[in-house]
Amino acid sequence: MIIERAIRKEEKIPGDLNFILTDDETVRNLNLQFLGHDYLTDVLTFNYNKGDIVNGEVYISTETVKMNAVNYNVSLNSELLRVIFHGVLHLVGYDDKTDRQKRKMHKMEDVWLDKMNLKKNEFFV
Repeated sequence: MIIERAIRKEEKIPGDLNFILTDDETVRNLNLQFLGHDYLTDVLTFNYNKGDIVNGEVYISTETVKMNAVNYNVSLNSELLRVIFHGVLHLVGYDDKTDRQKRKMHKMEDVWLDKMNLKKNEFFV
């Protein structure tokens, strides 16, 4: 599986990962409750790693992902996979607090999307 490859590429061991597809309200409430951020985001990652074993929960707002796909003129499939990789990258140690970190994460998201040979306008069937 490509997610396992992404984790192993960072010299980590895949563990227990849960990807939860939900709505804007749930993600906003989790963001406020656990991170103290009162705003909407497309993805929230909760890290439960044990040493080099990658464990975590990745909450994805499908409403925001759909809106972002339209705004960025990319397929829903591509945008959903981007946020999945974004969550995994957080779990293996990447951060996106600075502009430099954001660029690095975005580049790594692109690397893994390219490995899946996704086309810009590919859609779920």
